[in-house]
Amino acid sequence: MNHLKFQSVFDIIGPVMIGPSSSHTAGAVRIGKIVNSIFGDIPEEVTFHLFNSFAKTYQGHGTDKALVAGILGMDTDNPDIKDSLEIAHQKGIRIYWDILKDSNAPHPNTAKITVKKGQKSMSITGVSIGGGNIEVTELNGFSVSLKMNTPTLIIVHQDIPGMIAKVTDILSDYHINIAQMNVTRERAGEKAIMIIEVDSRDCQDAVNRIKEIPHLHNVNFFD
Repeated sequence: MNHLKFQSVFDIIGPVMIGPSSSHTAGAVRIGKIVNSIFGDIPEEVTFHLFNSFAKTYQGHGTDKALVAGILGMDTDNPDIKDSLEIAHQKGIRIYWDILKDSNAPHPNTAKITVKKGQKSMSITGVSIGGGNIEVTELNGFSVSLKMNTPTLIIVHQDIPGMIAKVTDILSDYHINIAQMNVTRERAGEKAIMIIEVDSRDCQDAVNRIKEIPHLHNVNFFD
């Protein structure tokens, strides 16, 4: 993210976005959409913990609408972002805001999001670092460092032996190199999450193969 090497055209011109600031809108949408992808469901309840700059400007800059739009699975260029709060209300989603203007969060544009549906819950902390780029720093209480400006696979699966090997074997078959990998789980034998950063943007065939693996809940590819 801080390199002078351009990873994609988005690093030069930024993504298409709705709103006045890429940090407060495009980045916020992407943080919400990561939650949507990993949770794999529309939650019944969402709590947004907003820190520092996000906390001070979340309504004026549209950060609130952007975060909720991401939770609903919208992309950064979706014209419905401006109506996301109303859409969430229509879907019966309860939304709570925890505003922390004077926290010691390491980055000013930080949001921790907790989602719940029935007995299922998860949390993620994301940082919007400019130009629509984000970093995930926490997942279900585990400290991670995922700079989501590289091609990334997010795979939610049942925690059973052999799942990691099945995924990595498929990536190897398609000559896709793994740059970084994080694995976490709720409890032994329950839901687990693989987050894999790769060197290739041409992953669709591999993703289609991965989707066929038994005991896999969902897979999303962010390029």
